[in-house]
Amino acid sequence: MAERYEQILKDNKLSLTAVRLAVLQVLQDHPHSDAMYIFARVKKNIATASRQAIYNNLNTLVEHAIVREIKPKGKASLYETKVGDNHHHIVCTNCDQVSDTDCHSFAPCLSPTDSHGFAIKEAEVIFWGLCPDCQK
Repeated sequence: MAERYEQILKDNKLSLTAVRLAVLQVLQDHPHSDAMYIFARVKKNIATASRQAIYNNLNTLVEHAIVREIKPKGKASLYETKVGDNHHHIVCTNCDQVSDTDCHSFAPCLSPTDSHGFAIKEAEVIFWGLCPDCQK
């Protein structure tokens, strides 16, 4: 896994820092994590890591489309390494669990009736509901 991310970083002309690689490892192991969770996990292995370093790295990784940022309303941004597809998310309104869900290619929300001249890159849909555990 580390070699794959090292190559992705090199391909994007980004430096291979310990913190950056640790952020990617956390996201690989724990998708849909927020910055504070990532910071806590990285800090366990890299004592000198700072919150600002985590935010800076997340911003850079999102900017280079290596990491995807998900912004559920009323919640902290979440991050994942699953990029390059048009999957969506389901969020539990009770416990905040997040799951991936593939989109149907025929979904009308993915094709706006008028793009207003925009070059559409991505559509984001978040479904809200109760996860199986919270339904019990």
